Amino acid sequence: MFDVEYLDIPPLARASGTVRLPGSKSISNRVLLLSALSHGKTTVHDLLASDDTAVMLAALEKLGCRVERKGSTVAIQGLGGRLANRESGETRLFMGNAGTAMRPLTAALALLGGAFELSGVPRMHERPIGDLVDALRHLGCRIDYLGNEGFPPLRLTPPTGDFSVNQPIQVRGDVSSQFLTALLMALPLVAKEDIRIEVVGELISKPYIEITLNLLRRFGIDVQRPDGGASWQQFTIPAGSRYQSPGEIHVEGDASSASYFIALGAIAASNHGDHIEILGVGADSIQGDIRFVEAAARMGAQITSTPNSLRVSRGRTGEGWPLRAIDIDCNHIPDAAMTLAVMALYAEGTTTLRNIASWRVKETDRIAAMACELRKFGAEVKEGQDYLKITPPTQWSTGAIHTYDDHRIAMCFSLAAFNPAELPVRILDPKCVGKTFPDYFETLFSVTEAVPGEIPVICIDGPTASGKGTLASRTAHQLGYHYLDSGALYRLSAHAAAVAGVSLDDGDAVAAIARHLPVQFRGDHILLDDQDVSDAIRTEAAGMAASRVSAHPQVREALHELQHSFRRLPGLVADGRDMGTVVFPDAPLKVYLTADAAHRAARRHKQLISKGISTTIAAIQQDLEARDARDMSREAAPLRPADDALLLDNSDLSIEKSVSHVIDWWQGKRPF
Repeated sequence: MFDVEYLDIPPLARASGTVRLPGSKSISNRVLLLSALSHGKTTVHDLLASDDTAVMLAALEKLGCRVERKGSTVAIQGLGGRLANRESGETRLFMGNAGTAMRPLTAALALLGGAFELSGVPRMHERPIGDLVDALRHLGCRIDYLGNEGFPPLRLTPPTGDFSVNQPIQVRGDVSSQFLTALLMALPLVAKEDIRIEVVGELISKPYIEITLNLLRRFGIDVQRPDGGASWQQFTIPAGSRYQSPGEIHVEGDASSASYFIALGAIAASNHGDHIEILGVGADSIQGDIRFVEAAARMGAQITSTPNSLRVSRGRTGEGWPLRAIDIDCNHIPDAAMTLAVMALYAEGTTTLRNIASWRVKETDRIAAMACELRKFGAEVKEGQDYLKITPPTQWSTGAIHTYDDHRIAMCFSLAAFNPAELPVRILDPKCVGKTFPDYFETLFSVTEAVPGEIPVICIDGPTASGKGTLASRTAHQLGYHYLDSGALYRLSAHAAAVAGVSLDDGDAVAAIARHLPVQFRGDHILLDDQDVSDAIRTEAAGMAASRVSAHPQVREALHELQHSFRRLPGLVADGRDMGTVVFPDAPLKVYLTADAAHRAARRHKQLISKGISTTIAAIQQDLEARDARDMSREAAPLRPADDALLLDNSDLSIEKSVSHVIDWWQGKRPF
């Protein structure tokens, strides 16, 4: 996950490849709670690993559930409909911004009894829960607001008598379907007689209720509806209902997350044979958002489906491209419809998304947020209480996309990087995708290609012991870019050759090894074929071996090719002695880092002493000055600043100030 302040996505050109979706958030958190309420042990496979499921699992463990984790599989020993620690005093549960945890847990705990305080992040305390609380209070539950009336945080205390379930329980359906889901999941705990729920007003987001009813059946609860199941106004939980574990259950891939890659295929899979293959969800999905497929097809996407996969490509010009504007009721795909708003940027005409009032009470006010961010690209947007009308830009612009701590805004706006003006897109707070799809951006970059030459590179060159490696790695970390320590590649080539029994004087043989070094840079660690060789290549002997292999022109040529392979999305920070002059002469930012020999010698002396190596500052300084002279006078790629490099003397600068200088220079070259 990109844990950075912002992530710049270069202009993207095409997409092709296979994506495996994370588990559905809606299914994952429902299954976790139902497993906890059931009799028996439930093994949940393919569980979504995200902020929301982490919140739910932490809460269940506090309630006394035994939870065993192994990768994406979680085993939960159910409570059998009774709290294990009912008499243990008030339990505080933090729900983050997870509506799929807060609402159902509130209902279940209110009926189970016990004392609880449920709270979340500030935005959770702005998301309404009053209609659910009203319905629970009519049953006899004791719930108090600890802040604003109608909103979390909440305090639950044990009821004074039996629950009153002999009259229909009414709940509004036009604010959030999660209120009805919460009651449907909680009321079987007290169903000594038939319990009837009546929905007041139109029920929005019916597909999410379908998910709830489907999963309830898997756990032994068969909710009845009038008219053969055609009515959405009344639900009856049969007397004697009792949760029973199904033993094992698999979580489908998230259909809402599939929408980004369906859109990706529709927008970008344009060359002959290009397509996006989406695994984990398909025609047999129980999730309502699978109907996003129909909407995307109406706009021009070419989609084929199997029971557990989707294959998406872009239509030909005049036959689905540019995309077609549509006018659509989105009540059945409330979350996925956000992706349609970004697809509308690539459509001919005005796209209208209707019946999306529920967006107002999601992680943020999504109608207002989407309208604001769409306009940054030059779109004309009209918003109403329950609709958006989007007309694509006549002239594209770009901007920094504010994500409002809303995962879906971050993900859908990444698709704007395919804009025809070839402008980059900045996503603020990209780590918010951790709510449902922690490695979303890594997955996106694995199936996309940038416009040629548009993957940004920052080069940091300089003499030995100038601190360029530390500066480059920290800059890369702050930007979420890849990092290349070019000097280490020569040490690695020598190390790998020695391990393979190849003479360091055999330039062709060493070059053959260097060309395909399986190297990874992870912070301060260097991995060769997944083995940490950081210490092994930082010895004086390794340095001498590196000097021997660097004398071979064929090794330098091989490593030149390897260095170019590090230029991957979303960007690269490379340090060395010829990054800006030879390897990446087109880099938009080149920094030449230096410090006087005395300062560099003092730094190197401190490093060597910490490793138990005895030496003097004077000897180190003499060695550095000699190496500088050799590096600057060598025939191949002599050490010198690139003509357009910015000079940074860090003799008296901390590493933090040096990084700040580089970031400021980089910001000055960005269009945001």
